[in-house]
Amino acid sequence: MMPRVCAVVVAGGSGTRFGNPGGKQLVNVAGRPLMTWSILAFDRSAYVGHIVVVCPPERRAEMNALAIEPFDIRTPLTFADAGTTRQDSTHAGVSAVPAGFDYVAIHDGARPLITTEAINKAINVLIDSSAVDGVVCGQPSVDTLKVMEGDRIVETPPRSRYWTVQTPQIFRLDAMRHAFETAAAEGFIGTDDSSLVERAGGTVLCVNSPRDNVKVTLPEDLRVVTAILLGRMSEADSRQDTGTVPRLG
Repeated sequence: MMPRVCAVVVAGGSGTRFGNPGGKQLVNVAGRPLMTWSILAFDRSAYVGHIVVVCPPERRAEMNALAIEPFDIRTPLTFADAGTTRQDSTHAGVSAVPAGFDYVAIHDGARPLITTEAINKAINVLIDSSAVDGVVCGQPSVDTLKVMEGDRIVETPPRSRYWTVQTPQIFRLDAMRHAFETAAAEGFIGTDDSSLVERAGGTVLCVNSPRDNVKVTLPEDLRVVTAILLGRMSEADSRQDTGTVPRLG
């Protein structure tokens, strides 16, 4: 029986740094709203049996009409209301996971380049590691990192010790719920979802995933993301011409 994974796509940001009063989730990127690309990638995974989209309640109808209904999304999908912080929003999404799911995959709606292949790879690592509570997509750091005091460098740690991490971050559902309870009791605010599980005593692995799984934060990020998506679409068209199966998600 296929393991049951619920995806939580967090689309609750205000887009302040992006500079768009309406946020960035519905900005058109290569012919689709930004957030739609992420949802479709999870929709195409055979592991994912439900999708929860976390967004401001006043934008639910708009997002549904523009980013979900026009597309052939076959996985059951529901909404949860975004909170005042990302951690609040993620908690709302995890709390909205229906009964019958063992795993939750948390993803930023502003990372449209995630692929179904990368999602499935991360899920498989978690499923095959019985003593592990979660996995995080990312890559070993290629940049040298400096520890600073003000503007003065005080240490250059070995680069081999560091990874840059992304989403999805995928967890056993009971471990993630316990992590939220622990964080709330201690008043802890994490920098990502994995930090909550780590603090609660959980074991989390990093899974090497494509480096181009970037997050759209500033308007100039759209240039890179659009170019990559258009390139994938062109490649898919070529595969169709030769009778092979395209992979856009």
